Amino acid sequence: MQWTDDAIVLSARPFGENAAIAEVFARSMGRCLGLVHGGRSRRIRPALQAGNLVKATWRARLEDSLGGLSVELAAAHATRAMDDPAALAVVSCVAFFARLLPERDPHPELFDAALAALEQADAPGGRREAYAQFEFKLLQELGFGLDLTECAATGARENLVYVSPKSGRAVSAAAGAPYADKLLPLPPHLLTGRWPDAEGAKASLALTGHFIEKHALAPAGLHLPAPRALVVSAKDEPRN
Repeated sequence: MQWTDDAIVLSARPFGENAAIAEVFARSMGRCLGLVHGGRSRRIRPALQAGNLVKATWRARLEDSLGGLSVELAAAHATRAMDDPAALAVVSCVAFFARLLPERDPHPELFDAALAALEQADAPGGRREAYAQFEFKLLQELGFGLDLTECAATGARENLVYVSPKSGRAVSAAAGAPYADKLLPLPPHLLTGRWPDAEGAKASLALTGHFIEKHALAPAGLHLPAPRALVVSAKDEPRN
């Protein structure tokens, strides 16, 4: 069996004297592992930094075996982020969350969202917005998408301003008023589908962070990665 696909490097660990076992998130093939011969060499090791986009080719005699992986660097996102702590935080978080996906389960839309976040990682005016879109898509792809179509209490489809922290369903202003201090704010852009501004992205991350931790991390004894706080709090700069 063999496939070639665009892939984001998630991790690489030494194996033997000069090889590495790499974990990648491929657009059409999902999260996969492979043995990279010469993966610790000066030529290949730079390509295996987390966050890099590579052209990956996986080969194996049997579909369920580890397989061999060869990579060709396409975009050095890790290098671009090296001198920017907030950019490194984006790279770290994308890699961390992509590793929650089941192995060899395709998620092409999430791949595109992850790649967009990495491409914007060193752009202070846009990285939080792109990363917020990635987390929202991640929540959907993990099977915990929010239901924002109507009010959970009344069925109303207008004036939806809250989200229930328990059910993940929208709540209208009228129905939620008595419980406002217990509900999560619903960012308007999640209803309109428009690209969020910086403040909208912060509100979106507060929402997705709550449900990712509740549904995907807590059951495994995990918590939101520490670098994520820097993505949320990093100083914004206007786009050129």
